[in-house]
Amino acid sequence: MAEKIACPICTMTDILKKSENIECVTCGHEWSLETAAEEELRIVKDANGNILQSGDSVILIKSLKLKGGSTTLKSGSKVKNIRIVDGDHELDCKVDGQGVLLKACFVKKS
Repeated sequence: MAEKIACPICTMTDILKKSENIECVTCGHEWSLETAAEEELRIVKDANGNILQSGDSVILIKSLKLKGGSTTLKSGSKVKNIRIVDGDHELDCKVDGQGVLLKACFVKKS
């Protein structure tokens, strides 16, 4: 089963594949097919050393306070359908409908 490609800007999966590029229908962002292939090759490991992939579910191993608000993500919370992204915070996901970037060292694969 082929995994859907998500836009790196808005994280939506409504995309158009052109001859050399991929374009997001929602926000209009364009990126190359080579960039999409490089993202698939990135290896990200959780706190226990297990390899994480886009679409996996993870569990928080530490309570995390979110910057810019008073929200705290509780230890033991399950996060479904993560997405691997570039940067210091490797995991892009939604927790209670709010988009959050997490570091892989604070999660374990479920």
